[in-house]
Amino acid sequence: MRRHIPSTRALLIFDAVARHHGVGKAAEELCLTHSAVSQQLRLLESQIGVRLVQRTARGTELTEAGRRYHGQVSGDLLRLQNHTLEAMAQRADGLRLLVGAVPVLAEGWLTPRLPEFIARHPGCSLHLQVFPTHLYMEDMPFDVGVQYDDAVWPGANALPLMGESCVAVCSPKAKGRPAMARGDFRSVPLLQLRTRMGAWEEWFGQTAHARPPENLVAGHRFDLFSSLVAAVRADLGVGLVPEYFVERELRSGELLLACPHRAPSSRGYSVFVAPSRTDDPLVGAFVEWLCAAAA
Repeated sequence: MRRHIPSTRALLIFDAVARHHGVGKAAEELCLTHSAVSQQLRLLESQIGVRLVQRTARGTELTEAGRRYHGQVSGDLLRLQNHTLEAMAQRADGLRLLVGAVPVLAEGWLTPRLPEFIARHPGCSLHLQVFPTHLYMEDMPFDVGVQYDDAVWPGANALPLMGESCVAVCSPKAKGRPAMARGDFRSVPLLQLRTRMGAWEEWFGQTAHARPPENLVAGHRFDLFSSLVAAVRADLGVGLVPEYFVERELRSGELLLACPHRAPSSRGYSVFVAPSRTDDPLVGAFVEWLCAAAA
């Protein structure tokens, strides 16, 4: 079956023309002549059968079809470049470990501990990527994944890693600190994580003598724990976060426990090993180190 894929050269030229809104600057960037760029554009339009650029009083502009096409292929070109650089980065001895981790755990717990593992395995090239939550993929592109217990990775070997305790944190400037210390949160804005809208209800349900506000899901919402913690620092309200994620801020006094209660979360973490990597010595060493670090 014939593949309708233009040459990379033509796509790179089209991308440069789109970014610079003109042939002249695109030619300068690519070290080509004006006529060579124009010829490649004509060849690309001929292959696709759609006009992508047009001359106007302001110079060369994309047509509506050209804008849509550029929006699609520009991302593909970037991914192709990244895939190529990824291949170039692989060591000749093949000691590479690709780890996927849920963002909050990767940032707040795993990354600060990685120097210990790298010191034990100095020849290892470790790549840490986001293991997306609430996403089903038949074949995850990782050797090892660190995710919530309920993550789905068909065929992967899963080992329990650790539980999670959540704490309510506030800014040292928070006006309601004395009341919160007594468990009274009625007049305090609760900050929400979009993917854990029921977290406050669970936490208050385990906090003896607490007095929650009437609406437990009202308040500013954030997509990431890092953004939520930044909002706590700015004194926008009180945040509910995994304790490991704010260990440093609590030690430094940048953030304070709004209430001394630590509530175990219904969410825990597990280690997932790709079916094809169960016998790999480096993967085994990483999983063993990971479990020891969690213990």
